[in-house]
Amino acid sequence: MAISMHVMAMSSYSVARAKNNLGELIDRALAGEPVVITRRGTPVIEFKPVRSRPRVTAADLQWLREQRSRLPYSDVDAVTLIRQMRDEEWDR
Repeated sequence: MAISMHVMAMSSYSVARAKNNLGELIDRALAGEPVVITRRGTPVIEFKPVRSRPRVTAADLQWLREQRSRLPYSDVDAVTLIRQMRDEEWDR
């Protein structure tokens, strides 16, 4: 059985060409196309989209309120407490 894989071709651009087409190259990278910038024919940079952080939702805030109300009083500061709660949730 033959397996067919779609492989997107990588685009390479010299620094000079990239400077003149930066907007287009950013759009291509955001669309998922691998974009590599070369200097004297050697790849030096690859454009990739930055992963954005997920936004905090109302459900997230409600969960936090519920967790806070279930905890006994503590001398631990809020930042440490939230990190501990986050780490507990991720360990599940």
